[in-house]
Amino acid sequence: MKNRKFYNLGQRGQASRTLLILAIIILVAVVVSYLIIKVAETPPKNQKPTPQVVQPVYEQTLNDVRFIFQEARDYGNVLYGSQSKNPQWQEDLKTTERFIRVVVAAQNKGKENIKNGSWDIENIVDSEGRNYVPLNNVSQWLPEEILCGELLKPEFAPTPCTKIYEVSKVSTGLKIRVKNTTKSSEALIDLIVTN
Repeated sequence: MKNRKFYNLGQRGQASRTLLILAIIILVAVVVSYLIIKVAETPPKNQKPTPQVVQPVYEQTLNDVRFIFQEARDYGNVLYGSQSKNPQWQEDLKTTERFIRVVVAAQNKGKENIKNGSWDIENIVDSEGRNYVPLNNVSQWLPEEILCGELLKPEFAPTPCTKIYEVSKVSTGLKIRVKNTTKSSEALIDLIVTN
């Protein structure tokens, strides 16, 4: 009978010890969970906000004129006479930098005709704000019909405008300025320059 009493006391002590250990484990788990939730709620104090990535813009609408980027091609430092409209007599045109040919189309999204001279593409602008004007002496490398600023009829197919620019080799982040002259509004369109 004496052995039975000691046996019951040992079981009760064992059960109490197990409950105590279980209570401590639950308490530790609650404290750890609470700390994880608090850390997740508060942002680190020294962390700078991440800058938003600006998406490129390949299309702009200025009033009723929709401008669409079509092509920008890097010709390197030579416009070859053999690739001109008159390859037999046209000499090469050279630069110390690079020639870029840009094609941007315009479309009338309104209900009335947009008259001649109401729209155009202008300078190329780089990421440093440098401006590059279109060249005048490159007509031999441009299409037969220069359609820049032509009459735009409502919802007709986009009319391409092609110009060639002399641009510095170090210039990056190139954009083209487009303009609606009737409303004196302008915008920039990003260029993807290919070789």
